[in-house]
Amino acid sequence: MKTIEYFYAAHSAFAYLGSARFMAIAQAAGRRIAHKPVDLRRVVAEGGAAPFGKRSAAHRAYFFGREIERWSEERGAPWIGRIPTHHANDITLPNCMLIAAIEAGLDVDALAHALLEAHWRRDADLADPATLSGIGRDAGIDPAPLLEAAGSQAVLAIYRANTEEAIRRSVFGSPTYFVDGDMFYGQDRLEMVERALARPYAGTWPRA
Repeated sequence: MKTIEYFYAAHSAFAYLGSARFMAIAQAAGRRIAHKPVDLRRVVAEGGAAPFGKRSAAHRAYFFGREIERWSEERGAPWIGRIPTHHANDITLPNCMLIAAIEAGLDVDALAHALLEAHWRRDADLADPATLSGIGRDAGIDPAPLLEAAGSQAVLAIYRANTEEAIRRSVFGSPTYFVDGDMFYGQDRLEMVERALARPYAGTWPRA
């Protein structure tokens, strides 16, 4: 089955807002999602953007306030109405839990959505193993072996490789989708992703 490549992080606001819609689009197109969790903070820094905490108050209020508010309503994806309490915590563990699940041969669509939703709808601390265990069980997955594997050198190497690949391929934020090599950044491009799956756009990426 052909895939749609999906670069994102388990704590990403806009990945959450587009998650259900994206998975519905992929299913309707008969495509499997190739999940590639990344170290988003490094990807953003390598792309030249300022860290969240160093952006202006006006920028934060618009992009991480009003935009989320509107897209939450548009996508039917409820949120807590503010940046989650634990949003600045380390994001390695939830991303690597997803990678461990992929390496175990599990379908991680439901787990990925559950992590995003728990963070943005229920203020879950994704750096807390007990919290991740509960989310995993609710998603129908045994979390214990995944959390154990998440700290392994093999899984951490994949995490680094995903991040390096994202940087190499000009990914600069989450979520980013690739349809047959064509890159679409942001969940607000999902309608274009849907169109590209049925009828590719003219031109090529990366630009010559």
